[in-house]
Amino acid sequence: MTRRRCQAAAAACLFAAAVAAHALPSYDEVRAAHRPSETLVLARDGQLLQRVRTDAGVRRGEWVALDQVSPALRTALVLGEDRRFWQHGGVDWRAVPAAAWANLWNTRTRGASTLTMQLAGLLDADWRAGPGGRSLPQKLGQAVAAQRLERHWRKDQILEAYLNLVPLRGEIVGIDALARSLFGKAPHALDAREAAIAAALVRGPNAAPAVVAQRACAVLRLATDAGADCPALALVTQAALQRRAWPASEGIAPHLARRLLREQAPAGAASVRSSLDAGLQRFALQQLGRQLRELRGRQVEDGAVVVLDNASGEVRAWVGSSGALSRAAEVDGVLAPRQPGSTLKPFLYAQAIAERRLTAASLLEDAPTAIPTPAGLYIPQNYDRRFKGWVSVRTALAASLNVPAVRTLVMVSPDAFAAQLGALGLALPQPGAYYGTSLALGSAEVTLLALANAYRALADGGRWSPVRLTPPPGPPQRRPALDAGAAFIVGDILADPLARAPTFGTDSVLATRGWAAVKTGTSKDMRDNWAVGWSDRYTVGVWVGNAGGGPMHAVSGTSGAAPVWAALMQYLHRGAASRAPAAPAGLEQAAVRFGDGLEAARREWFLPGTAQPEFALSGAPGDRRAAPRILAPVDGSIVALDPDIPPGRQRLQLRAQGAQLHWRLDDRPLGRGAELAWLPWPGRHRVQLTDARGQVLDEVRIEVRGAEAVAARPR
Repeated sequence: MTRRRCQAAAAACLFAAAVAAHALPSYDEVRAAHRPSETLVLARDGQLLQRVRTDAGVRRGEWVALDQVSPALRTALVLGEDRRFWQHGGVDWRAVPAAAWANLWNTRTRGASTLTMQLAGLLDADWRAGPGGRSLPQKLGQAVAAQRLERHWRKDQILEAYLNLVPLRGEIVGIDALARSLFGKAPHALDAREAAIAAALVRGPNAAPAVVAQRACAVLRLATDAGADCPALALVTQAALQRRAWPASEGIAPHLARRLLREQAPAGAASVRSSLDAGLQRFALQQLGRQLRELRGRQVEDGAVVVLDNASGEVRAWVGSSGALSRAAEVDGVLAPRQPGSTLKPFLYAQAIAERRLTAASLLEDAPTAIPTPAGLYIPQNYDRRFKGWVSVRTALAASLNVPAVRTLVMVSPDAFAAQLGALGLALPQPGAYYGTSLALGSAEVTLLALANAYRALADGGRWSPVRLTPPPGPPQRRPALDAGAAFIVGDILADPLARAPTFGTDSVLATRGWAAVKTGTSKDMRDNWAVGWSDRYTVGVWVGNAGGGPMHAVSGTSGAAPVWAALMQYLHRGAASRAPAAPAGLEQAAVRFGDGLEAARREWFLPGTAQPEFALSGAPGDRRAAPRILAPVDGSIVALDPDIPPGRQRLQLRAQGAQLHWRLDDRPLGRGAELAWLPWPGRHRVQLTDARGQVLDEVRIEVRGAEAVAARPR
């Protein structure tokens, strides 16, 4: 009766095994279902840019074809696991009696499990060994499944699938992940010793290094006629098992890859194609790294680069950090909000021109000025700490003069300018009034990506469209954001080397072989340095600074970001120089002259109906003399005396413009001349400027605080 029950149970097990084996997938199904634990981010031409780990459960590489596996590994695996693999039909019946005898006497041997049987266990969880090993029904089912695999799969397909699916060492699955993690190379490059180590790990994935080395030595002896240097192999094994050379993300575009996978990649995709140009990406990385190494010692270690295609909006290069040179390499400088400095000025002047408040030839005064604000007096300074007097808008923008920009913002209003920035994709976190007149000099924070795309709108005739990280299926959806004529005029100004000469000189690094419009910017305390501009095909934005926000030392727009910008423009147009754009319909070009030789006569661009032949100061024709007035101190100034400095060293410089000037202090004569050094004393004072007859020409009120007043001041 017992024998009949056993026979019935065995028959039932064989029937169940046959049914389960019949459900095994085909080779094509297994390969199609394979999913690496990394997603590959590719360039537009298919080149690999970045590997990004997207499965934290396992470390699984690409599916590797058998002909891409080292011959040494194929030989070592068969010799170490299944010597008659190429002869048997799924079950090695010659090995079964030896395995049974060893199990009876508790002797450790290789066993009778073939590579095909092990593959069956990998394909169907029913045949996998549990904590106590496989049960009799599992062993029977595994044998049946192996024979079915042999009938429907080729031998090379079985070996290939096994190499790609076998668990190896911790989280590692498959030979591609093993080769890259432990040996830092592709599977086809494994040598005989590395192949022996890999084959040894198949039998004991998490064995101690000494045990793995012992098994690898045995495999190597079988695989080579020359014998094995086991002590040397033990050292190689120890080093390999300590190596973790396959990081979670590796490549040349880590920041772009993360953003792309987070926002646009299909779920479970093995690869995603980006819009990046691999060659340009490498060049941008090299140039940024070279420039930052040259700036070593000036307290600057970070930078970022973005390159956009003007027509499509596709991102051609995205360098988020300086990598190994940075202490915050994970911070994406392309997306980090920073103060843009003077790089907002082109949009301000474009708005003023579009609203017909100014033309490119209009005159603005570049002179010391103090603007009352709720927080006190705002006194803008130029980059070179010098003032140019009356200048045209062309000179004011190209030479990046600050005072004219502030005067222009007063015309436009901070709120209206903030709205214009928003239309260009530069949405500010606060209304314009929050920033006040300092908004003209870039006191709000923007990202490099948004700033570069706003410049791209200038290049595209005032039309804005979002950037694209993947090759687009069609043309961009543009919307008008700025008057096309104003955008053209601003571009013409930013491409004018003579107009920028008063600040940057005639041999500036900003000069390019072909046509290009560019603007630099430096934020307060030299914390951020920018160069952004465009050619006929591309817009390039570069930021240099410190991810932690620390100030740089003696780094300007032309010495920081501009060299990288210029190198990229040269690379982009190495085959064909950039050409100047055609003027929009309706724009007028007319000859203009300036009264009293303020600037050289030239031909200038105008919006329809805004041209005029001469620009001069109000008053007598050709009279450029400004009205006498006090330049320093400004009205409302507070001067604090330091008790630790001798009084004679704390003289206050009084400066004025005009001729035949006299100074009075609190209605008492103080001195003569355009400049005067006065030894201040505590109190509130009225400083007056008079002519020779005593007529008051200008006056300011100041307060001088002594040591006691300073100590008593509320903190």
